Amino acid sequence: MSEHPSSAGYRDVPDEAGGNAARSWWDAEAPEYLAEHGGFLGDADFVWGPEGLREADAHLLGDVSGRGVLEIGAGAAQCSRWLVRAGARALATDVSHGMLAQAAALDRATGVRVPLVQADARSLPFPDAGFDAVFTAFGALPFLPDAVRVHREAARVVRPGGRWVFSVTHPLRWAFPDDPSEHGLTARRSYFDRRPYVETAEDGRVLYAEYHRTVGDHVRDVVAAGLVVDDVVEPEWPADNTNVWGGWGPVRGAYLPGTAVFVTHRP
Repeated sequence: MSEHPSSAGYRDVPDEAGGNAARSWWDAEAPEYLAEHGGFLGDADFVWGPEGLREADAHLLGDVSGRGVLEIGAGAAQCSRWLVRAGARALATDVSHGMLAQAAALDRATGVRVPLVQADARSLPFPDAGFDAVFTAFGALPFLPDAVRVHREAARVVRPGGRWVFSVTHPLRWAFPDDPSEHGLTARRSYFDRRPYVETAEDGRVLYAEYHRTVGDHVRDVVAAGLVVDDVVEPEWPADNTNVWGGWGPVRGAYLPGTAVFVTHRP
């Protein structure tokens, strides 16, 4: 388990401390995370967010058969495993050795092998224009202060005309408490307060940091990386999804969006 924080809240921290916290936090949290959410995510399924929007239905990456697809912030690589079964040449990266160990275990359990590479999403060890599509489902971007670097790397490694698709917590959610009940339906913070949510240890070390960006921030970051925004998908909460995941659930999902999926391409 990750180290128990002594304090938590919204405050500014040095970018380096906030950006480096993700590796150790996910290393420690990986087994518990998969134990809690693995049933919903599946071992070889491609889910864009807690609403349960699946790539099999949404086709946000387009035709993947025979194509090279890179997953950034892959966690246990469930999405990439689904892509392999769909005929893609998928490769999965994550900064956390702990999450990649879980991915290797799922490879053995399912019999579906995904090449795994430990890498920071801001500095990918791949050549220019080496992939037909690049994506992340809630990976990397929420935990880094310099998201535009991730977008630039995605733009660099995807071929011209290829897609970069990423899902994140819907920016509107940051104005509301992280509570899936009726108590989470009243805004308590300014949507424009961009201070990250931070957990720190007794000695002041940053244990966890998650960063908020407005819709406009996301668009500006993508454009700054030389990419074109094609669509922003806001999945509705389906009536048959009774799953509660942190602040997400059917009560709030009936009123507020929980996920935003940005579909972009390199011109």
